[in-house]
Amino acid sequence: MTSHVPNPARVIPLRPGAARPEAPAPGPEEEPLWRDLVGDVLRRERQAQERTLKDVADAARISMPYLSEVERGRKEASSEILAAAAHALGLGLGDLLSRVQGELSRRADAGRRTTASPYQGLSLAA
Repeated sequence: MTSHVPNPARVIPLRPGAARPEAPAPGPEEEPLWRDLVGDVLRRERQAQERTLKDVADAARISMPYLSEVERGRKEASSEILAAAAHALGLGLGDLLSRVQGELSRRADAGRRTTASPYQGLSLAA
C-alpha cells in the first residue's frame, strides 16, 4: 500500500517581500565586477577575430584553462596577464582598458534606464 503525500501549494506573493518579511527590499542594480567586464571584452574580441581559446592562450603564453577562467570572470588576472592577452589579440593594454571602461559605461546607462520604474513586480488586472 502506498501512502499519498499531499503536494503543498506554491504561493506566489503579489507584493515583493510579502511572503518573506526578513528579505531585504531590492536595491539599485549592483555594478558589475571588473573581472566580469574584462572577461566579456576579451571573449568578445577573441570571437570577433574567430580565434580559439587555445590560439590566443598560446600566443599570450598563458594556459588555456586560465584564459577561459579569465574570460568567464572567475579569475582576477594580473596586469601582466591582461597585457599578454591583449597583445595576443592585437590590442594594447590601453585599448583593452578603454573597451572595458566603455562596457562599464554602457551597462551603467542601461541600468539607469531599467530602474526608472520604482516597482518591478507582478501586476494583475481584472
